[in-house]
Amino acid sequence: MADIKMLTEKATQIRKDIVTMICKSKSGHPGGSLSAADIVSALYFNEMNVDPKNPKMADRDRFVLSKGHAAPVLYAALAEKGYFDRELLGTLRKFGSPLQGHPDMKKLPGVDISTGSLGQGLSVANGMALSAKLDDKSYRVYALLGDGEVQEGQVWEAAMTAAHYNLDNVCAFLDSNNLQIDGNVDKVMGVEPLDEKWRAFGWNVIVIDGHNFEEILGALEAAKAHKGQPTMVIAKTTKGKGISFMENVCGFHGVAPTSEETDKALEELSHVECCNN
Repeated sequence: MADIKMLTEKATQIRKDIVTMICKSKSGHPGGSLSAADIVSALYFNEMNVDPKNPKMADRDRFVLSKGHAAPVLYAALAEKGYFDRELLGTLRKFGSPLQGHPDMKKLPGVDISTGSLGQGLSVANGMALSAKLDDKSYRVYALLGDGEVQEGQVWEAAMTAAHYNLDNVCAFLDSNNLQIDGNVDKVMGVEPLDEKWRAFGWNVIVIDGHNFEEILGALEAAKAHKGQPTMVIAKTTKGKGISFMENVCGFHGVAPTSEETDKALEELSHVECCNN
């Protein structure tokens, strides 16, 4: 049985690390990192078969952070999992650091693919999943996309490909927070109805509250049980989740919090942690 309290604590620590490292670097993307923290926590601390002591393990599950600018959520999860020393988080975006603005698979253990150019991650996930099928391997591939990202045409080419090859070992999460750098997704370039679109492209679709661990874990179990189709989990989330003055504020898409804002954020997150004890 999943330990929801443990997952809540992991997500809270990840959120603390996100705001702390971005504040120190004075640049980064806090909003979309915070909205994905619960999904990433569920994957790394309950679902995926990975080993930080053997990050290249052949049969490990793969993770593709398609919205690569949300790298802080991945870095925080990898550090919490034990892939590298937590002190490295303080080097985010520094010259020569392996923790750059987008994940680099050649510099940081635990990163399965370098990402950053939006719209390309699902295609890479498909390639990994097809390789598993051809090699008769059982590992699964998880991808995380943003809702602004699905404005990219390549996403839908990848959607067709995954369905065509019956890649039921692909489970993608759509971080659906309805905000992108230029404003509300539905005003910049509307993408709804996303559930109907993914179903039309041949996917098994599950819609959940992306901050409810029971729903996240339930979706993961349902995805594993579903055969013959890839699964898209549309996770309804809040940009900046967990920090009151960042929630649903477009300005925090790519702006670092000040020291004073970070202190306030950490105080709020400490209260969340306290309430769960």
